[in-house]
Amino acid sequence: KAVVSTQSTGEAGLCLYGNDIDETTTPVEGTLMWTVAKRRRAARDFPGGEEVMRRFKAKEGRRRVGLIVEKAPARPHYPILNTAGDVVGEVTSGSPSPCTGKNIAMGYVDLEYTKNGTPLQVQVRKKIFPATKVAMPFVPTQYYVEKK
Repeated sequence: KAVVSTQSTGEAGLCLYGNDIDETTTPVEGTLMWTVAKRRRAARDFPGGEEVMRRFKAKEGRRRVGLIVEKAPARPHYPILNTAGDVVGEVTSGSPSPCTGKNIAMGYVDLEYTKNGTPLQVQVRKKIFPATKVAMPFVPTQYYVEKK
């Protein structure tokens, strides 16, 4: 079956390997625990299973989040700041969103900044722009599976 979508991977909140996730990213950090079956979670029979499940239950570390950035598009490696100006994370990908008409980005932030609506900032070159933590996907999914 063919799948057709008019959304970009960024708008869909999907990870791009090498940008949003890599071999050092755990499913917990990448908010990808939905990819680990319940049976495997219970058995912990996957690479790094003990450590991944410890982090999952401990609710610690960083998490991948979605951001809406005002005015300027955020790019990989730009710092994410809290409202006090302290670095609390890093952008992994970002672009203008054709569907929303806003600048969207994904990045990793400390756990305390993962609540939807949390005000943040992104440093774009040497300027600071307001950002807000939002839920992903950025737009509702509209996947269409062709019937044969």
